[in-house]
Amino acid sequence: MTDEAPVPATDAKPTARDPFVWFAGGRGGAIAVAVSVVALGLSAAPYFNGGDFGGKVRAYLLANPQVMTEVQAAFESRAESARVDTINAAVAANAALMAPDPRDPAFGPADAKVTVVEFFDYRCPGCKAVSEDYLALIRANPDVRFVFKEWPILDRGDDTTSNYAARAALAAHRQGKYLAVHQALMATSGLTREAVDAVLAANGVAMDQAAAVIRDTGTDRLLADTHTIGATLGLVGTPTFLINGKTTASINPQEVAAAIAAAKAG
Repeated sequence: MTDEAPVPATDAKPTARDPFVWFAGGRGGAIAVAVSVVALGLSAAPYFNGGDFGGKVRAYLLANPQVMTEVQAAFESRAESARVDTINAAVAANAALMAPDPRDPAFGPADAKVTVVEFFDYRCPGCKAVSEDYLALIRANPDVRFVFKEWPILDRGDDTTSNYAARAALAAHRQGKYLAVHQALMATSGLTREAVDAVLAANGVAMDQAAAVIRDTGTDRLLADTHTIGATLGLVGTPTFLINGKTTASINPQEVAAAIAAAKAG
């Protein structure tokens, strides 16, 4: 059951983006990996015959810098694989946490064979980058249940804009206007409370009713419960996608689409 009419289909097809896989080290991580490789070679030098082993390692790496890229890629792959395994194991061990929650905005058949859950924050760059492609996935899979977990994690100190945006979206959900508001918030850069209110008003949300939901203790409980779920499952960032309880290694919409197709086939 949905809280509003489905978004009309368009001729636009989901577009492919470059894979979005987050690596905490970035360029610094690549340098660290390279230094580790050199250090490993130097530390092993005393155990090998043949002269200047450390110098040979250094010369080889300078002549073949692609090796450092390959090492970094292998490191990232193992880290991502470990993260995926850890989250999937946590989901399996805490199945009750992923039971359908009628408080969450959801679209598609309640008895769907495949359920996709997204944890997100309206100020998350990755969430914004994939939001249009994700909406296209919803349109392309009317037989799949899509659940939206409002997970505002990017607030710091007195800045509570992410939390306010999540509450505003849930208020729009109460009035059957969730998807339109969700997409508008994702499309808005530099979110402020004023910008959030402008999005609500522009999409026909009754502001007095919305204000009551934003302040409601029930909204407090829902967001607190989502934070508990995220912590229990060991989620490390947004967006995180779960397809029938299995997370994806990246946020690339193509990978999410492939996981949906695999779940349907299974």
